[in-house]
Amino acid sequence: MNKAEEFEELRGLLFSIAYRILGSVSEAEDAVQETWLRFDRSTTLPTSAKAFLSATVTRVSIDVLRSARVRREQYVGPWLPEPLLNDPYEDPERSAELADSVSMAALLLLERLSPLERSVFVLREVFAFGFDEIATAVGRSEAACRQLLVRARRHMKAGRPRFEADRQERQELAERFFDALRDGDVDALRNLLAADVQMVGDGGGNAPNLARAVVGAENVARLLASVFPVMSRVDITFEPHEVNGQPGAVFRAPDGKILHTLALDVLDGRIQAIRSVLNPEKLGHLGPVADAWAVHREVKQARRRAD
Repeated sequence: MNKAEEFEELRGLLFSIAYRILGSVSEAEDAVQETWLRFDRSTTLPTSAKAFLSATVTRVSIDVLRSARVRREQYVGPWLPEPLLNDPYEDPERSAELADSVSMAALLLLERLSPLERSVFVLREVFAFGFDEIATAVGRSEAACRQLLVRARRHMKAGRPRFEADRQERQELAERFFDALRDGDVDALRNLLAADVQMVGDGGGNAPNLARAVVGAENVARLLASVFPVMSRVDITFEPHEVNGQPGAVFRAPDGKILHTLALDVLDGRIQAIRSVLNPEKLGHLGPVADAWAVHREVKQARRRAD
């Protein structure tokens, strides 16, 4: 194969590494493009294209993450990763682990790690790279990489339990949730939510959003039951779809444009968290984006007419 063919064969892996390090589709795509430019400019052919490209995309992602952290500290409201509907890297034997590693909950935990810890954790725990390869990628000794991994594992383990492995059970619960959402059924919604469930939205100051996280089954159920029937009356629709490897949905405005995404965290037979990305700057990779403020005005008018 020539360089371009080798790169294209590995593009899915490179994007998946970059996305898990960065939590951003657009930044991951830019990191992959920069990796190609460096590969194309190199005058010598590496012994292993996979090792060279993986190391390069990791180094590029680390640099991007260091600068992105400053922007995220100044972000308006809660910050959530850019939603990913389809992970281009697949490994049938490890599909559950890969889905877990790209979940909103996992990516938010990864935000707590230093760029080096995050990169080492992703390369080792998600993609099973050897420590010799990881050391080359991050520019540290193998011993240092092992220590970075120990610290990263400690932070990740302390942050949350792992998701249930039974994808079918999660999917069935999600179907019941979205049925109750369509019906505005407070009791049905309440029964599906964990007692301490949290509902969080990321509008980034660019879309209507909750002033703060809504906490508790009763509060979340009542809010959902009051809002979504009104939204349906102005022809807002949603399509159930995996979001970041977990049950979720894509919401569309009356003109069919993307309004927001919603992802569910499920554990112990209950929904633990509901996370919605509304910031239009984080939705463009999914398709044309709706005018969220205009849609919000329509919903408010419909609510006033109903009252």
